[in-house]
Amino acid sequence: MLPAAFARRHPGAIGPEFAATQVESHFVATDSDASTPAPAGDRAEEVRNCLRAVVDPELGDTIVDLGMVRDIGVEDGDVVVDVALTIAACPLRSQIERDVVGHVRSLDWVRNVEVRVVAMDADERAAVMARARWKAREDAPETAVPASARVLAIASGKGGVGKSSVTVNLAVALAARGLVVGVLDADIWGFSVPRLLGMEGDVEARAGKMVPLERRVGAGTLRVLSMGFLADEEQAIMWRGLVLNRAVQQFLQDAHWGDLDYLLIDLPPGTGDIQMGLARLLPRTELLVVTTPPVAAQKVAARAADMARRGYLRVTGVIENMSDFTCEHGTTYALFGSGGGERLAHSLGVPLVGSIPLHPDLTAAGDAGVPVAGADGSELAAVFAEMARVVAEEVAPLVDAQSCSARLIERVEAAVARGEADAG
Repeated sequence: MLPAAFARRHPGAIGPEFAATQVESHFVATDSDASTPAPAGDRAEEVRNCLRAVVDPELGDTIVDLGMVRDIGVEDGDVVVDVALTIAACPLRSQIERDVVGHVRSLDWVRNVEVRVVAMDADERAAVMARARWKAREDAPETAVPASARVLAIASGKGGVGKSSVTVNLAVALAARGLVVGVLDADIWGFSVPRLLGMEGDVEARAGKMVPLERRVGAGTLRVLSMGFLADEEQAIMWRGLVLNRAVQQFLQDAHWGDLDYLLIDLPPGTGDIQMGLARLLPRTELLVVTTPPVAAQKVAARAADMARRGYLRVTGVIENMSDFTCEHGTTYALFGSGGGERLAHSLGVPLVGSIPLHPDLTAAGDAGVPVAGADGSELAAVFAEMARVVAEEVAPLVDAQSCSARLIERVEAAVARGEADAG
């Protein structure tokens, strides 16, 4: 949060644009008399506390806590409030000005109120947006995803890196360990999870909520929701912004996910609306970033990680897809270069969960709807099984909350017993 008197203490940080962005003052006269005047400093603090009731409707926090109140000047019954907005042409500017005037004039000693509006610089905007993202994270809505489930979003900075194939096969490999794994296809425009899993059917409703389609995998279970179950495969989904976020929100809130060990979310490529909405809806989400070996792909994938961290999501690991290709004669070729996954993991300070070789079976199995992770004895199945082990045992292990509680109760009981014995 920026100090309220930032401009006064650091005049050089504002620059000449302060005068250029300052607009005409707004004065509102009141009928009240100033009785015994309090010191100007006390009255300025009284005004500041009053302004804590003014909320930026878009950012969802008070203009004081967001650092938008730069300075407050008080002289007798006249008050001047300097308010910094993210941009000079903020569409909510008039509303914020009215709210400031209305709240300040409610103080019985105030005669006139002047609001001076300026535009923030880049550093101030970054600080405000960071505060707003944290606020949204703290006020996350309830979802149908159980609190005990580990939520892993599979992300990439660009398309074409095999992110959906990685999501599906990792989910199958986790389920093969006897786990209950949810798969949410959040790639609303480019849904492909149903085809990759060979699943089709209509989504049923129970008590007004969607019931994910299920598939058994050995001793485990997959539960899947996707736009592919609700729309024709060749039908374009022409949604954007709030409509996209609402679709993902319904998948998370209006669905019978039941008891889950893991929820894997196949994100669309990039760093857009769905990614930012997910950070607000499920702030405990952790990111697995998928990249390919080239440096260009690594740099783009780093943006997905940067997006996650700006939204206070934890980046938990990197997966490299399309690594070395080995021909039928046993010769290995680095067709797309090498080391991209390792470099990205090192730069992010997270582990490399696994490298998936470039293999024609991966594409063929996806087209047939038979994930390679379920093919016992195959090279690719072994790769995904090892990745599932790393996820389940090292990167994102399940927490046995019941056992932890039981151990805590046992320790409390033992301590009480020792106390009674000592007292006796």
